[in-house]
Amino acid sequence: MKKRVQQAVKNAATKQKAEQRVGGVRKSSPRLRASVVNPSSSSSPMIGFIGGGNMATAMIKGFIAGGVCAPRQIIASDVDAKKRATLARTLKIVTTADNGAAAQARVLILAVKPQIMAEVLRELRPRLTPRHVVVSIAAGWPTARLEAGLGERVRVVRVMSNTPALLGKGMSVAVRGRHATAADARLVLRLLRTVGRARAVADERLLDAVTGLSGSGPAYVYLFAEALIAGGIGAGLAPAEATELALQTLTGAAAMLQDAGETPERLRAAVTSPGGTTLAGLNELARRGFADAVIAAIAAATERATELGKG
Repeated sequence: MKKRVQQAVKNAATKQKAEQRVGGVRKSSPRLRASVVNPSSSSSPMIGFIGGGNMATAMIKGFIAGGVCAPRQIIASDVDAKKRATLARTLKIVTTADNGAAAQARVLILAVKPQIMAEVLRELRPRLTPRHVVVSIAAGWPTARLEAGLGERVRVVRVMSNTPALLGKGMSVAVRGRHATAADARLVLRLLRTVGRARAVADERLLDAVTGLSGSGPAYVYLFAEALIAGGIGAGLAPAEATELALQTLTGAAAMLQDAGETPERLRAAVTSPGGTTLAGLNELARRGFADAVIAAIAAATERATELGKG
C-alpha cells in the first residue's frame, strides 16, 4: 500500500508538470515533490489535517495501519488543546493550533464542520499553491465553491464518507474538481480505502444522491435496529435479549449481502416460505409502506444535500 500511494503522488506530480507546459515552455509554478512521501524523511509531512475530530482520527488511524505513511509524516491542526493532546499521545502524530502549519503538507484534508469552512478557506488561501492536493470531507461544499475560496488553480477532491469509517467499514465516494488530476483521484481513493470501501464518480451532482444513501444511510439502519429491538421487547423478549438478537441479525444479514454473491431480492426470497412467518412480516411491512418510506427518505436527504450545496 505504501509503495502504491507513493507512486500515485509521484504520478500526480508528473501529471501536474505536464499540464504546466504550454507551447513547450514550462510555467514557473512549484510541483508536488516526491520527497514529501519519503518514509525515511521526518522533515516534511506527507498529509495534513485541518480539524482533528472523529472522522479525521479514523482516517489517521487508517493511514498509519495501512502503511501509507509514518505517524511523524502526519500533521493535524485543531483549536481544541485536548484533541491535539490526545492525537499526539495516542497516534504519535504532529499536532498544532495553526492551520497554516498544517498546510505545509502537500496533501491537505479539510475535516471541519461546514459552517466554519468559509473561515478556514480564507485562512488557508494565501498558503496554498497548485502543488497542493486539497481533500474536503465536509458536506454541502461543492468543488467549485471550494476552488473559489482556495484559489482557482488549487487541486481539489471532494469526498462524501460515512461514520462506519470510524471502524474501518466506511463507504466513501470522491469527485475531483476542475484542476485535480486523475492521479490525484487515484491517490485519494487509496487513502480512503484504508478506512473502508471507496469509489469515484465523474458527475459531482451524484454526490447529493450519495449523501442521501450512504452518507445518511447509517441513521436509517440504526432506526431499523431500534424498531427491531422494540418489536422483540413487545413480543415478550427481555431488552438485552432483543438487542442481541437484533444486532446479530443485522450483522449476519449484512455479511450475507456482502459475501453470498446473491442479490438482496434472491436472499429475501430464499428465507420467505409460502404461508410462513417471514411472509407474514413482509406483508405487514408492505401494507405499511416500508419500502416506499425508505425510498422517500433517500429522496428527501438527497434534496436537502442539493439545497445545502447551493450555500
